[in-house]
Amino acid sequence: ELSQEIKSFISGVDSVQGRKLSVREHARCAVRLLRSVPACRGAVLEHLRGVYDEHVSAFLHHLETEGNGNMGVTSNLEDIIQEVHGVLSEFIRLNPRAWAPLVSAWAVDLLGQLSSKHAGRRAAPHSSSLNELLQLWMSCAATRSLMEAYSQCLAAMLAWCPDACVDALLDTSVQHSPHFDWVVAHIGSAFPGTIISRVLACGLKDFCSHGSKDPMLAPAGGDKGSRVPKIGSVVGILGHLAAHHSDSIRKELLRMFQESLSPSGHLSPSSLASSWESSPQLRRSAVPFLLQLAALSPTLLGAVSAELGGAENMAGAGCGHLISQSPTGGARVLRFLADTATPASVIISGPTPSPLDGIREACDRLLQMLLLHLHKLVYNRPDSTEGMGPSHHSASSAQPQRVIPFLEELQAHVGELCAETLRLERKRHLWLHQLLCLLSVYGGPSVATEALCQLLTQARNPEELALAWQLHTPLSACLPGLIPAAVGRCVAQIHTHTLGPRQLRQLLLNLAAAVQSQDEERRGAGLAAQASMAIQVGGAVSGHLHDFCPLLLHGDPAVSHAAARLLSTSPLPRRAAAPAHLLQLCRAAVAHFFVALRRRGESGSGRDGGQASEAVGCSALLLARLSAYSTLALKAVLQQLVEGVLHKGNAELFGGRIADMAGDTPLSPSLTPDLGASLLDTNCRFGTAVNFSGSVWSVFHAGVIGKGLKVRATKPPHDPAAVVQNIQTLLAVTVQCCSSSTLNGGANGSERHPTSDPDEPPPPISAEAAKVVAMTLVENICPDVANGELSWPPEEHARTTVERDIHIRRCFEAHPVLFPLLQVVAAGRPALCYCSAVLRGLLATLLAHWEASREALATDSPWHLQASCLLVSCMGEGQLLPPVLGNVHEAFPYLTPFEVRLLLLALWEYVRGNGPMPQKFVFSPDKGLFCRDFSRDGDVARYVAPIHSVLHKNIDRLGHLCWRFQL
Repeated sequence: ELSQEIKSFISGVDSVQGRKLSVREHARCAVRLLRSVPACRGAVLEHLRGVYDEHVSAFLHHLETEGNGNMGVTSNLEDIIQEVHGVLSEFIRLNPRAWAPLVSAWAVDLLGQLSSKHAGRRAAPHSSSLNELLQLWMSCAATRSLMEAYSQCLAAMLAWCPDACVDALLDTSVQHSPHFDWVVAHIGSAFPGTIISRVLACGLKDFCSHGSKDPMLAPAGGDKGSRVPKIGSVVGILGHLAAHHSDSIRKELLRMFQESLSPSGHLSPSSLASSWESSPQLRRSAVPFLLQLAALSPTLLGAVSAELGGAENMAGAGCGHLISQSPTGGARVLRFLADTATPASVIISGPTPSPLDGIREACDRLLQMLLLHLHKLVYNRPDSTEGMGPSHHSASSAQPQRVIPFLEELQAHVGELCAETLRLERKRHLWLHQLLCLLSVYGGPSVATEALCQLLTQARNPEELALAWQLHTPLSACLPGLIPAAVGRCVAQIHTHTLGPRQLRQLLLNLAAAVQSQDEERRGAGLAAQASMAIQVGGAVSGHLHDFCPLLLHGDPAVSHAAARLLSTSPLPRRAAAPAHLLQLCRAAVAHFFVALRRRGESGSGRDGGQASEAVGCSALLLARLSAYSTLALKAVLQQLVEGVLHKGNAELFGGRIADMAGDTPLSPSLTPDLGASLLDTNCRFGTAVNFSGSVWSVFHAGVIGKGLKVRATKPPHDPAAVVQNIQTLLAVTVQCCSSSTLNGGANGSERHPTSDPDEPPPPISAEAAKVVAMTLVENICPDVANGELSWPPEEHARTTVERDIHIRRCFEAHPVLFPLLQVVAAGRPALCYCSAVLRGLLATLLAHWEASREALATDSPWHLQASCLLVSCMGEGQLLPPVLGNVHEAFPYLTPFEVRLLLLALWEYVRGNGPMPQKFVFSPDKGLFCRDFSRDGDVARYVAPIHSVLHKNIDRLGHLCWRFQL
């Protein structure tokens, strides 16, 4: 018969009749097994969970339907529940040690599940209505039965194992709060003294287990991390009981506080020797635990405030020592003391209530005592030592380092301490700043470096940044090399991407602000400024320029702007930098310059426009300082500036356009998009091959075979004002870079900045720098003639280079900025000689145009007239032409195309006869420039004859210019 019962319970089918058992029959079968086979109690209790849940569902459904004849199920199950309660009650009474722990854990867990599951039912009141919720569940037979069973277990276990029962209550409260609060309130009212003391004891053990970093400090058997911390549940339970049992709570809290301060050999007779008082680790954690309870619960804080004020005299002497020697909970104690001691006029973030004045003053004194005690411990001074002097450093070095558990724990909270210090709240930030200084001295270079790095990263204004300098001042005497280490740590944060864009920007701005202050310190402190923090920051940053330069191309404009400001103000390395690092910095700086120009055009006016303009200024200053650093940097900056101007991505910034296969002529084969058409392959398919003579530029211009005629590209609209502004900015940067090589001695550290005196003439353009610009222009406009002959052939020779000359002319059409760049080259004589091939090709196309033009006046061809004037002006400025020929462009607007050609042809003949050779230029010390002596070139009169002829023919319009062409 017992075997059939087990089979029926497992299968849910009547083994005799073969039908499925009903809920009531299945439950009775489980009760019989519980009576007969106690070994099946685990499976039976698990099955009875569903029975209790079914009864609760029917009970709530009846309440919701207001009794429409649906109580049948409830009545059938109620007698089963009473029978189960009777069986369990009898087992607990007969053998409590075997059944009470099992039944108590099952009952309290099932109560939590039922409370949470049915909390949203219409018949269930809100969880905040504790009295209504208690009345509802106590009127239900199932939950009432569970409550009575748990109370019986708790009463039976009080004598020998109360912690297990209370521990299960806390676990369930954490899991099912706030729907489980009614159970806690009922149990606490039934056993107030036991629940209060046991809840505090269990909470203390859990607090020590979860709060300790050292596993040896945790109580034995504690499974650290396996459960949620119960501090919130402890606060909730005591808060429920405080309304009617505040006296008991107050007495128990005071007893715990007093016995935690008493020596282990002087415990009161009433204390439980087997409880937490017998454990040194738990006794040491009692005060932090009580402080945490008071911080989380204003009700508990108010309940013990009067008694804590009376016990102040007893605990004051040892409180500082107790906190300093506590290895766990130090951060929580410090936060509580700082929050409580902060004056009421300071706004504390968060819903922190204003404490009583007596408590605030007590915490204020306690903080001061703690800082004083820590100061003595850090500097290894006995309490009786009076006065301060430098002797404590020698004493500290002679004696071994004393371990301070409080500071050991705070080393993991340096970032939080710095964040709290930077809030600049009255008195509070002074305490924390003093503690941060002591922590840095105690922790050594690693902690001090971390603290200074955190302050540099988190400071948001000069007032907050000053805290970093104030921290460095006392630390610099005992921790040399702190600034380079802090900057190196900041660089490590950048490499590991641990900083967000906003934090990264703030760090760069703070470093830039520190570097910028060194000029004032140099002027105000003289030689003493060499040891100042600003000078040290500048020197440290200069050693990591290659680490900061990638930030110039950061996706966030604010970060790239901050990086440009830092690099433009920081000193360059005194020793010659590695070429790879220097070239990397130059590339990033030039790329940032063009990005800043584009952002300035997109931002327009307003605040964003001002920041974009400031970014352009910082980038220009950085390029000028790099050019002044070394010859290698100068060449790299100028080459990349010119290449960037002609690049298809930046051409539109300067009014240019890139002509591709759909337009005129591409800039260079490397920039041409591959459309998949090959002229050679197409001709081979027809059985012929074309032998192109000349150079690689001998191609057809009408179109691409297989693609049809090229469609002339429409010029995209540009903002003329923005284009002019960009060109002026580019020329200013180029001129400053070409002139900066005379401003300092290169990489020897004797860097000087350009003068800001408007009356002083600008420095001359370096011939070597202008040569770099000239060679780069030639390589990018027409690589075919790079390093070619500088002498000019006869004008008839231009017929063999028609394609190349057309390409050069179209480059000048596509990039209006080329003429201003040529003017810069012309100012750095004799650099224009190296552009001879480009000038020759452009002049050849202009001669061909004016020869074929049938317009009445030269002004009818505006671009060619402007190009002719600018070309002659550049050649005159670069002294490829004598002054009498260099002024001929002034007459072009008044002439016909044929007459313009005659004058240009005279210029061609002069340059052909007097080649543009750099050897013809001699340096003039008075002017600081290379000049050409045209008297050595022979008679110029024969080249001026066509000019005089044209003047005589147009004397009515050119009479005012005759004096410009006198020999």
